Amino acid sequence: MRAFARLIVLMLAVAMAAPTIAVEPQEILQDPVLEARARVISKILRCLVCQNQSIDDSNAGLARDLRLIVRERLTAGDSDDAVIDFVTQRYGDFVLLRPPFKSTTFLLWGGPAAILLIGLIAVAVNFRRRWAARPSDTAPLTDDEIQRLEKLTAGERDGGAGT
Repeated sequence: MRAFARLIVLMLAVAMAAPTIAVEPQEILQDPVLEARARVISKILRCLVCQNQSIDDSNAGLARDLRLIVRERLTAGDSDDAVIDFVTQRYGDFVLLRPPFKSTTFLLWGGPAAILLIGLIAVAVNFRRRWAARPSDTAPLTDDEIQRLEKLTAGERDGGAGT
């Protein structure tokens, strides 16, 4: 049982370490400041192969190429924004993990809210229709029930003597 537990712990450790080994040692810049900037930019850019990973976390060949481009541009003296603009001009806003809010990405940002609003309106309309269409809980009083009710209420009006 202990061997099994150790195996599980080892597998979890390897799985958690996998994203950290995406950047290969030969890619790492000698200047730690430039390398730190490259890592920050790499976490902003989407891997076009994996699509739900940043290029910093991806082992795909295209992600490696993009990491190298980022490092080349930083080494050439570009600012962080200039590097991001360079990559965005080549691959479009899709390469950004957080695309900017503009007319072309409006549905991306506003779509979930619109769908939620439409769903809430549909639920409210359905609830309202069901409430209006539900049958009355009480049937109208019969003639005998009306007479008994009149006797009971007459007794209360007279001071309770009619019971």
